Amino acid sequence: MLLPTVDFCGLRLTRLLLGANPFGGFSHQNSARDEAMRSWHTPERILETWDRAWKAGINTFVTNNETKHVIETTEKYLSGGGPMQWIAQVSYRTYDSMEQSIDRAAAIGCRALYFHGGLVDELFSRRDVNCIRRWVEYGKRKGFPVGVAAHNLQAHEWVNDLQIVDFHAVPFFNCGSVHHRSGGERFQLEDVFQATALIRALPRPCIAYKILGAGRIDPFMGFDYALRNIKAGDVINVGMNRLDNDRMVEENVALTARLLGVEQEPATTP
Repeated sequence: MLLPTVDFCGLRLTRLLLGANPFGGFSHQNSARDEAMRSWHTPERILETWDRAWKAGINTFVTNNETKHVIETTEKYLSGGGPMQWIAQVSYRTYDSMEQSIDRAAAIGCRALYFHGGLVDELFSRRDVNCIRRWVEYGKRKGFPVGVAAHNLQAHEWVNDLQIVDFHAVPFFNCGSVHHRSGGERFQLEDVFQATALIRALPRPCIAYKILGAGRIDPFMGFDYALRNIKAGDVINVGMNRLDNDRMVEENVALTARLLGVEQEPATTP
């Protein structure tokens, strides 16, 4: 049985989405942890995790478009008839242009996309309205919802004022970029309250992510706070590292169902 869903820019999304940072080895903790995650999450284990997420009650996953083994597995999953919807986080470090990156995500089968937070932060820093408009308009011509991530909450306010996107992906922690270490791995608790205040103020739907501070927050506390402090039409995106706990997917689904006040049969583990 699916978790409760919301109408998210015309898509039916479960309130809990499955993220992918563990798949690509982005632990936001240390390099040894990164490598352990990357090594454990083979394509076979990623596919198994998506299968178990679907069976447990999640209908959508999020991945970036540039981690090679993850995007290749995404393509294999969707071309093989995998039932979950894919929301793409897009960048263009490995493409000639953002337009080419969007074309590729569309060809693979994304149902929505948003631009990488570090890129949007950079556009905001120079107030590059023309570039963000061009990216968004190109994405929308593909026929699916387009959003932005950003670590800087002011960047979200800037994009909101432009009234060009369909949704926002907002991190609970402004931790700095894993790709640009000058920001560091910054996790400060006051970020959470500022992020949820912004999410409630934004008129468009939001994907809340890093709600557990990359493993720093107790799951019950983090899920409970997030679901009580985002809008009713918003969703949470959580990476699930089965290296730590093989039943993490099923337990997170059960926790979400409990917090949303719904009865759900326990998912079985193969």
